[in-house]
Amino acid sequence: MRTFLRRAGALAGFVALLWVVQGLNWVTGYSFNRAFGLIPRHIGGLDGIVAMPLLHGSFAHLMTNTPPLLVMGGLLAATATRKLLAVNAVVVGLGGGLVWLLGSSAIHIGASGLVFGWFGFLVARGVVDRSPVTLGAALLVGFLYGSILWGVLPGQPGVSWEAHLFGALAGAATAFVVPTHVHAPRLRNMRK
Repeated sequence: MRTFLRRAGALAGFVALLWVVQGLNWVTGYSFNRAFGLIPRHIGGLDGIVAMPLLHGSFAHLMTNTPPLLVMGGLLAATATRKLLAVNAVVVGLGGGLVWLLGSSAIHIGASGLVFGWFGFLVARGVVDRSPVTLGAALLVGFLYGSILWGVLPGQPGVSWEAHLFGALAGAATAFVVPTHVHAPRLRNMRK
């Protein structure tokens, strides 16, 4: 329980950080997006691989990402093992790296790549691990957010479908590459 509370606190801190960054970004006329957004195939845009999830184009943009971050992040906090940092590093690094290599020439920002990465990971992990817990998490995420898969298709102006697509693919790949089996709590010897 202590581990879950620590992870839930870290998730709440991350989401709070997103809102603080958004406030500062807004105050500066969204200068952070130009300075730290992911710019495909530009050396100066490489830092955007890490910074992209922290930056948003408006408060409405961040508001759209906040509920799925909390729900899927909560499921990760409740079901992931010690590999949670590795999962996030691969999702952000691989997903962002693919956007940098193959994305359209624009400034890519937003946590939706991370949202799609967590979605891909949670669904694929249910298939890979096949424990009741991970299958239940996969079904819940699929039921609540399955319609987001339409976001991997091009066509919406101003939306980085590439971050959505590559985030989902990175998340699914992570489920196969980073073992994160949910284990039953260890039984302890009990004295009567």
